[in-house]
Formats: sequence, structure tokens, C-alpha cells
Amino acid sequence: MSSPTEQNFQDYKKAEKKALELLAEMKMAAPKKVDIELALLVAIFELHKGTVPAARVASIISGHLKQVVPFYASKEAKDVAGN
Repeated sequence: MSSPTEQNFQDYKKAEKKALELLAEMKMAAPKKVDIELALLVAIFELHKGTVPAARVASIISGHLKQVVPFYASKEAKDVAGN
């Protein structure tokens, strides 16, 4: 049996997999990245619609960015270095 933390991670990985599948579909439907970016941001606001004020949703997005930017920054550094 998995711990609550492990279960949360498994749930996240399922959601991440689905999000990446949707992103692939969106790339086929909309050639401009800005359209996809805005649509994804709107989806986040819609997820919280009626339960969380818009300013709080923006804060949530900002908090998530603070978590993922270092991961992708280190990945970019490895890619640039040829690793």
C-alpha cells in the first residue's frame, strides 16, 4: 500500500500525462504558442472559478512557477552543456 505522499505523486503523474496529451492535441489545433499558453492559463482560472478569487488564482500560478522554474532551468543548463 502506498503512503498518502506516494498516492499524491501518482495522482499528479496521471494528471501530468493527460495534460501532455492535451498539449499535443492543442499543438495540432493551434499553431501559435501564445494561443496555447493563454488557453492553458484560462483553464487554470476556470478550474478555480467560483471558489477562489482571480487574484488568488494568479498567486497560485506564481507559486507553481517558483517550484518548476528551477527544475527546467537546471534541465536547460544540462541541455546547453550537451548532457
